[in-house]
Amino acid sequence: MGDVEEIGGNGVTAKVDGLPVAAGNDKLMRRLGITCKECHHVGTVVHVAVDGDYAGHILISDRIKPHAAQAVAALKQAGIKRAVMLTGDTRSVAKQVASELGIDEVFGELLPADKVTKVEELLGQKGENEKLAFVGDGINDAPVLRRADIGIAMGALGSDAAIEAADVVLMDDDPLKIAKAVKISKKCLRIVYENIYFAIGVKIVCLLLGALGIANMWLAIFADVGVMVLAVLNAIRALFVKKL
Repeated sequence: MGDVEEIGGNGVTAKVDGLPVAAGNDKLMRRLGITCKECHHVGTVVHVAVDGDYAGHILISDRIKPHAAQAVAALKQAGIKRAVMLTGDTRSVAKQVASELGIDEVFGELLPADKVTKVEELLGQKGENEKLAFVGDGINDAPVLRRADIGIAMGALGSDAAIEAADVVLMDDDPLKIAKAVKISKKCLRIVYENIYFAIGVKIVCLLLGALGIANMWLAIFADVGVMVLAVLNAIRALFVKKL
């Protein structure tokens, strides 16, 4: 193979077995005066020409995770009001993926700084009691994971920077676990509040009964030890979460 030359960031040209070969986008093909065929599939298209004749194209595209669409549906079922995708991929690819997954909004061709700016905008749009969560796994996602109210990193293939910046780290890359994490957190908080209200309520009742001279030693023991045992038993419910 001869020397490889980059052409304006649109592709490369080289000599292979004495024949000129060009590989790049449609701009490179037009620049070389070669007519290329349009690809009807979504992804990054690399056109190839050999000795001035169009040879074909290569399609490069990411594969959607098997449970991605189910995960988005599960998140909405868990109470997530709005699903937004921020990606550095082209807008056409981003829109195609968003339509397949049921995502409400999509923003494509974003640099890492653009993602932070977009998250700042989304933070300004949310309500006072609402939270914005961001899910990512790349080193470029670290600033956004840090800026969001809740940063969730995919731990299996995620970069160290993303894992360190995140508030929650999933131990595998199954997107269904995100909805399960939301479900677990809601159940845990609900149980915490139940225990707080129950314990304080019983103790207030016992104090009032004691002030009126009605409460006895057994009621005092129940207000102390009994309430603690019931709170522990209620907290055990947090260990059991229905599968999605």
